[in-house]
Amino acid sequence: MVCIMITTLHIATSNEGKFSEMIRMMIPLGIEVIKENLPYPEIQAKTLRRVVEYGSEWILDNDRRPWMDNPEHGFIIDDSGIFIKSLKDFPGVYSKFVFYSIGNPGILRLLEDIDRREAEFKTSLMLFMNGQFHYFEGISKGIISGEEQGTNGFGYDPIFIPDGSDRTFAEMDTDEKNHYSHRGAAMTEFISFFWSLK
Repeated sequence: MVCIMITTLHIATSNEGKFSEMIRMMIPLGIEVIKENLPYPEIQAKTLRRVVEYGSEWILDNDRRPWMDNPEHGFIIDDSGIFIKSLKDFPGVYSKFVFYSIGNPGILRLLEDIDRREAEFKTSLMLFMNGQFHYFEGISKGIISGEEQGTNGFGYDPIFIPDGSDRTFAEMDTDEKNHYSHRGAAMTEFISFFWSLK
C-alpha cells in the first residue's frame, strides 16, 4: 500500500490541556492540527490500548466524517491512566471515572499512612491514516506527592512527580511536562514514525 503523507491531523478530544500539549510537539511537523469533536464510548476494558482501539473503530463505524476518506487526513485518539503500585495499579483504566468521583483529594486519602507511593502514568495513542491504524505508547514513572502542588495542567498533574524531577506536572510549563510525561513519550514515538515516512 502506497503511503500518502498526511497534511492535516485531527485530534479527537475536548480537553484543551491535552490538545495544547500535543499540538506543541507537532509544530515541527509542519502540518495542520485540528481539535475535533469526535465523542466515542470509553469502554471499561482491561487495558488502555483496548480503549483506544475500540474508540477508533467505533468512530469509523458510527461517526465517519467525509475527511476520513481523504488520505491526506488522519486522526488521533488517546487514553491515559495513572497506575499506583501500592493500590494494586488502581485507578488504572478507570482513572477518568475515579478523578471525577473522588479527585486528587480522594487519591491522597487512600494513600494516607502508606510509605510506598510509586506510580506510573501511561498513555495509549491510536493514529488512523491511509486506512490503517498505528499504535503508540508512553510511560512516565514517578511517585504520588503528599499533597497537591501546582496550578498548571489538569487531572492528576498536581499529585504526580516524575522520576528525575522534584516537582509535579502541575508545577511545570508545557514544554517541561512534555519532556517527562507519558503523553510526551507517546507523541515522541508518533513523531518518529511520521518522519520515518518521509
